[in-house]
Amino acid sequence: MVKINYLTSGKEIEAPENSNILRMSLRHNCGLPNRCGGGLCGTCVFKVEKGAENLDRVKIQEKRKLGQEWLEKGYRLGCQTFVTTGDVALSWDKAVTQKVKKRKPGKYKSVKTS
Repeated sequence: MVKINYLTSGKEIEAPENSNILRMSLRHNCGLPNRCGGGLCGTCVFKVEKGAENLDRVKIQEKRKLGQEWLEKGYRLGCQTFVTTGDVALSWDKAVTQKVKKRKPGKYKSVKTS
């Protein structure tokens, strides 16, 4: 089991390893905003406050919606992010959510290696 601390709502829960951040928030009424659940709208954007190393890899949908700027600041999308093997703490902010929601998804180009 891992602990997910939803700092903004003041709720901390225990969840199985490889649990989705948004699904756990919905299941335990932790308050992470959400709308589409598919990485398109950006409503479930959150900032990793602690335990980034315990999250899975950044998905293509996150790269497109958040872009490098937001990812480098420690933001992820709850619908796309899974807690792997350790505890995490996260927060969210209405102003950031509004900015991310308005951001047009960019094109993601994979880099081919020979």
